[in-house]
Amino acid sequence: MQRIGFILLALVMVLWLGPGLLRVEKEAPSTGVEQTAVARQDETETVAPVESKVTAPGLTLEAKSAILMDPLTGEVLWEKNAHERYYPASMTKLMTMVVAMDMVANGQARLEEEVITSERAESFGGSEVFLAAGETFPLEQMLIAIAVASANDAAVAIAEHLAGSEEAFVELMNAKAKELGLTNTNFTNCHGLHDEQNYTSAYDMAVLACYALKYPKIREWTSIKQYTFREEPLSILDNTNLMLYWYPGTDGFKTGFTDAAGLNLVSTVERDNLRFIAVVMGVDIPRGHFTESMKLYNWAFKQWAFQLLYSPGQVVCTVPVGKGQAEQLKLVVEEKVGARVSRLASQAETVTARAELPAIIDAPVKAGQKIGQVVVLKEGQEVDRVDLLAGETVERATLGQLIVRVIKAVFTIRQ
Repeated sequence: MQRIGFILLALVMVLWLGPGLLRVEKEAPSTGVEQTAVARQDETETVAPVESKVTAPGLTLEAKSAILMDPLTGEVLWEKNAHERYYPASMTKLMTMVVAMDMVANGQARLEEEVITSERAESFGGSEVFLAAGETFPLEQMLIAIAVASANDAAVAIAEHLAGSEEAFVELMNAKAKELGLTNTNFTNCHGLHDEQNYTSAYDMAVLACYALKYPKIREWTSIKQYTFREEPLSILDNTNLMLYWYPGTDGFKTGFTDAAGLNLVSTVERDNLRFIAVVMGVDIPRGHFTESMKLYNWAFKQWAFQLLYSPGQVVCTVPVGKGQAEQLKLVVEEKVGARVSRLASQAETVTARAELPAIIDAPVKAGQKIGQVVVLKEGQEVDRVDLLAGETVERATLGQLIVRVIKAVFTIRQ
């Protein structure tokens, strides 16, 4: 009877005190926000070269407007007339892809759904994939036609399919521009054929490109070098962005050209975990939108490197689990964790990371579930946040497991 009474007492303690007792069994390091940072200080704090005020003597670009941006922080690293308004030409289609992907992400569209070509869409020339009225392709295939071949007819077909008309779709484009704070941008169409009121700035286009990075599909499409659009009649598309061939690490985004706009390019390059975004507008020399962009990237990769703290999928820390079959949960980062640092050796700055977590999380927990965030700081200033995810599934413990655990906890306290 005494033994049964003790078990009943243990059950009462589980029901009333819950996960609090389960933390007594062993003295694991606490994983509160500040405690986690201290416990992992040897792993999260890294000394790196300082980023000083950078000038670019001798760096001149044959472009009316240009910009180099760090997409992680949004910091402008170099610019020329970056806030002046110019014609984007087919760089407009980056916004077309962004709005389409927003609708996919929101559940308003699916990449597999069929897009029917209207007579109006068929009528658009210039860069095209020669769509015929009534011809259908999946939305993703139409978006690839935009990304690779800059197809005007596909852009109009998508706009009409997603919003009912091109005019209604343009309203969505301008609403997105306003949401992103693109104060020097206005769209009048979804393709970029010349219109006096269809304009943007290098800065605005760089901000849009930063946003586009949230959709890996856009980089996937815009980095396709060659694509078979249809088998009969055979239609093979070649990407208009020659940076994909000429400059290793290039994986986006979009070219643009009209007589009024000149040669334009919004692009992104990643090397050794360091990514930049560049925009050049109004270039007059043949293929100059590629060569001038390469000048910016060459200069940038000589100035900065990336201090990597954690790789995607790497375990960062653990958090106690209440009433779970496991008592500790490993947390992994969804993306790389680190910061851009200067290559200059004359000074040094500190790059650190801290975990922001709940003190304890109750089971059940699913693998991939967001638990907290890693905050990246450079010289104490926050520069990035990356989600911390559950590295495994933890099911809720059975009643028997909880009883055994509490009994062990009670004996640990008595000792």
